[in-house]
Amino acid sequence: MTTPADDAPAGTLATTTVPGPLTEAQVAERVAAGQVNHVKRASSRSLGAILRANVLTLFNLILAIAAVLVLATGSWPDAVFAVVMVVNAGIGIATEYRAKRTLDQLSLLTESPARVRRATPAGAEDVDVPLAEIVLDDVLLLATGDQVPADGTVLDVAGLEIDESMLTGESRSVRKQTGDPVLSGSVVVAGSAAVHVTAVGADAYAQRIATEARRFSVARSELREGINKVLAVVSVGIVPVALLLAWSQLRSTGGITSSFHDGSWRDAVVAAVAGVVGMIPEGLVLLTSLNFALAAILLARQGVLVQELPAVEVLARVDVLCLDKTGTITDGTVGLSERHVVLPDDGTQGGASGPRARSALAVLAAQAADPGANATALAAGDGIDERPAVVTDAVPFSSARKWSAVATAERAYVLGGPDVLLGGRDDDAARDTLALVREAAGAGSRVVLLAEAPAGLPDPEQPLPPDLVPAVVCVLGEHVRPDAAQTLAYFHQQGVRTIVISGDDPETVGAIATGVRSGGPEQGDTPLVGYDARQLPDVADVDGKPDPDSLAALAEILDEHGVYGRVRPEQKRAIVHALQSRGHVVAMTGDGVNDALALKDADLGIAMGNGAPATKAVARLVLVDGRFSTLPGVVGQGRRVMANMERVAGLFLTKTTYAALLAVAVVLLAVPYPFLPRHLTLVSSLTIGIPAFFLALPPNDTRYVSGFLRRVLTYAVPSGVVIGAGVLTAYLVSRGQGDPTVEARSVATLVLLGLALWVLGIAARPWRHGRSWRFWLVIAMAACAAGAWAIPFTRDFFALEVLDAGQLALAAVVVVVGWALIEIAYRVIGARGRHPSIS
Repeated sequence: MTTPADDAPAGTLATTTVPGPLTEAQVAERVAAGQVNHVKRASSRSLGAILRANVLTLFNLILAIAAVLVLATGSWPDAVFAVVMVVNAGIGIATEYRAKRTLDQLSLLTESPARVRRATPAGAEDVDVPLAEIVLDDVLLLATGDQVPADGTVLDVAGLEIDESMLTGESRSVRKQTGDPVLSGSVVVAGSAAVHVTAVGADAYAQRIATEARRFSVARSELREGINKVLAVVSVGIVPVALLLAWSQLRSTGGITSSFHDGSWRDAVVAAVAGVVGMIPEGLVLLTSLNFALAAILLARQGVLVQELPAVEVLARVDVLCLDKTGTITDGTVGLSERHVVLPDDGTQGGASGPRARSALAVLAAQAADPGANATALAAGDGIDERPAVVTDAVPFSSARKWSAVATAERAYVLGGPDVLLGGRDDDAARDTLALVREAAGAGSRVVLLAEAPAGLPDPEQPLPPDLVPAVVCVLGEHVRPDAAQTLAYFHQQGVRTIVISGDDPETVGAIATGVRSGGPEQGDTPLVGYDARQLPDVADVDGKPDPDSLAALAEILDEHGVYGRVRPEQKRAIVHALQSRGHVVAMTGDGVNDALALKDADLGIAMGNGAPATKAVARLVLVDGRFSTLPGVVGQGRRVMANMERVAGLFLTKTTYAALLAVAVVLLAVPYPFLPRHLTLVSSLTIGIPAFFLALPPNDTRYVSGFLRRVLTYAVPSGVVIGAGVLTAYLVSRGQGDPTVEARSVATLVLLGLALWVLGIAARPWRHGRSWRFWLVIAMAACAAGAWAIPFTRDFFALEVLDAGQLALAAVVVVVGWALIEIAYRVIGARGRHPSIS
């Protein structure tokens, strides 16, 4: 029986008066009514967006208009650039769509299901269902680390604390009681609860949060930003240049009126189109998208989900990697090494074997028996045969507090880090306990303390009372990933600094970091000392932003220390901000809900596949199998994309430079354009299109250095100027010697091929004296160019003429001089900012 809720969102089913598990029939009723939690979550662009991005572009529009104009003249071979445009777009669409399918399938595999309570003939049963199959009025079961998938009202609660910072910006967690609302997009940071679902799908508050976390192209891309700047300049200049070119070509054929009478307007249109086509770096955009998509596919095969394709580029720029110890350096599993009962023997309690000690051990067993117990509590209570105590009240573990508490009919107990529970105390019990703790922590063990609370269950909103009585010290051993040391060594070799961050005791963190040599080769055998994050300066907020002065103070400490213990969740976020304030590109790994905010604010958030749903939702990369050793391959893909794109971007921008120079010169001189569109199609294919595809794909682990566009333009512009001047010189000299335009154009084409192949050779370096496949790629392109002249069919198709000795000599002189000038410009001008991958 249902009754309408007073505040039910419009269009929703009425909610039950007394919420309870839904039957199969009730679930089917709601599914039929569309009241399911279906929210579109895509890790990449939709098919429609991919089609629009690859087809509906300004340059494709210009090229399509140009192709129509050329076809109208009847010179169809000069419209072959349109075929290349279609093929390029097809390759881009097919590759990115394949990447989309791969990423979407992988995204489904990594999406954590929700647990709901459903009614069955045998009674209520807790089942896991996909997020999209949650229906209105479901009883949703939440636990620590869950991201709330739908709005609801708390029915039953066990110390539930919700982080609503992603919705409200409030960093402090909110305690929830029975009857309180919970909102989709918020995160459970402590405790558990049963929740009655009151709104699903589009009706749920802030359902856009998870979608926005996966939105395509959120990550800042220096590569795309640089290319977009070039495209913006070209876009502004291309229309007026095209109009001026058309006017100048009509003038060069005898005037506008006469050209329409004798049909020479056709030659003018074809020549003007050639100038426009040469200025468009259309393949550069395609190659960028193709490279991102290819990297995503290759990473997916390694078990890495790329939630935003441009995040691949960020990998190449990372220079600081912040590692959450638990789940990254260690695999998150904890085992009990030893337990010490340290209760004082007052003569009546029987010491370590008396009823007081047994009661404390029974509490550990009770905590381990709790379905919501964390790994530490499970390990601490492992193997205890005492009858579990009946827990009457509890405060769940919180990473911000770093302790949990339970109350029984007899006593209350607190479980947490010894330094947290006994911090600041100097009595005999505290000194003896902490001495035992330091000995174990120095060996890399994690140590937790169970202490009696004489005053009863502590208030989670207040500091711990100073009279806690140490009861049981549990020494736990964490399993260090076998590949951790090797992976960290890779990052140090690549110049990436690593910072270990943990909520554990600083001595424990320092010992583990020392074992995997997280300090790098310069560490030697010197033990790493963990810095107590409780001593870090707080970062104040000014108008909703971190205060620059407090960030600077934090950054100074970060420059000196690389291992931190007792770090609170908000401090992880502040550490990321402080490093970014110094110009660092920061990657952050993590698996717990306490890592979510830091991962979201880092330049690159990397979540472990077995991590909390909230952590995976905000990360840009998810290591599906949770293997730390995957990271070097991930970084390698990012560096491959950036280093190789820098190689080939110079080819495209050199072409844009010389095409723009020739267009301006032709307008001023009022001479026929030196090329037909088919000439430029031949040259672009052999010196840019085909070789760029091969140069952009092979492995390249060269570390990326900021300044992509500046470096590319530094050697592309001088090279383009030299090529444009050389082509114009050869063309004008040939015409001045009485050569017909068709032969002068063949001379210009030969010069352009020769000079452009030299620029290609520079991009293909180092050659290693002919042992490099890149050397043979350049030779193959040169052979194809020679074949275009040697084979009658291709010579006729591309409108090339057999040149006489004088014309060949002219072309040879110009090409040799051009080679020298390009090499000088490259070595003198380009050397100031040349990328290290090109020598």
